[in-house]
Amino acid sequence: MASAFNADTISECSEASTLIDGSVISTVPDRHGFLGGAQYSPEPRQGPPPEIVLRRERKWLKMLSQWNFYMDRNYRKIKERCRKGIPMSIRPRAWLYLCGGKLLMDKNQNLYDDCLRADGDPKCIEEIKKDIHRQFPTHEMFSSEDKPGQTELFNVLKAYTIQNPKIGYCQAQAPVAAFLLMHMPAVQAFWCLVSISDRYLEDYYSPSMEVVQRDGLILQGLLKKVCPAAYKHLKKVNAEPMFYCTEWFLCAFTRTLPWDSLLRIWDIFLCEGVKILFKTALVILISCLGTAKSRKQCPGLCETLNRLRNPPEEVLSEQNLVYNIYRLDISEKDFEMEHQKQTVKLKNEKAANGQR
Repeated sequence: MASAFNADTISECSEASTLIDGSVISTVPDRHGFLGGAQYSPEPRQGPPPEIVLRRERKWLKMLSQWNFYMDRNYRKIKERCRKGIPMSIRPRAWLYLCGGKLLMDKNQNLYDDCLRADGDPKCIEEIKKDIHRQFPTHEMFSSEDKPGQTELFNVLKAYTIQNPKIGYCQAQAPVAAFLLMHMPAVQAFWCLVSISDRYLEDYYSPSMEVVQRDGLILQGLLKKVCPAAYKHLKKVNAEPMFYCTEWFLCAFTRTLPWDSLLRIWDIFLCEGVKILFKTALVILISCLGTAKSRKQCPGLCETLNRLRNPPEEVLSEQNLVYNIYRLDISEKDFEMEHQKQTVKLKNEKAANGQR
């Protein structure tokens, strides 16, 4: 299990560092366990005062002790507290409960160990082995083969292929699983991965990627409603949704956002579902292409995609993302209508192609 980093009360890291493969790598991990790379955050986070953190921790502990009551009768309170940000000390347990991983784990107490003992599909095993070292190589858990993170990541991914052989292994699951392992023991990370893969991101990891294509078109339709100028620009430069949203959706932003922003988005995502991924994507699109000046700086496809893949730092900040997510003028009905529209459209296209 990853170390418990308290992001709200951390003191400044040492500046000791070394040069590895041309990159400056710190010898002291930051508050999230990173030694370098894009996710490294040497400065202490300016979080809420300690007394507020303590008060929130107590509220969460009380809520977790009466979880079924809150889920059944006061889900509004859960949502409200997730939007404020879950205290770091509570986050692992809260995520496990929020996504339904705890229920799955309790119902299938020995399944993870059974999966570890099973041989598994040789093709899946080989693919997983190829990908293990690529997941957050600058994090202290995954920086080398002798660190526990790589072994645990292999186990969790292999267990999923045995638990769900129909899907098997998809590369995009690896950063999600690694992200979970940074916050909880392997068995809990496994059941959270199962829930996220099979419920939140249902059919995202199937070989056809049909659902991801549909959701890309839904994102495009929602963008047309909230920011027509950005929508027209993407159309003008022929930027298909799959060019820019595939990694956002498949990896649930684990490869995109700064760490503090990612943690806040996941607090809300595991509470409110996949629509939060859409809203995060919309905020990035609008922030990057919402003004005439920003669009002028992206005259073609390459410049546009480069801006979306490398947004200005302030665009991805925790405060900007969370604030603007709740300013978006999108209702549940908008989501439902766009979902129905794109589902019917794809179905008709599929039928037309089948007739040819």
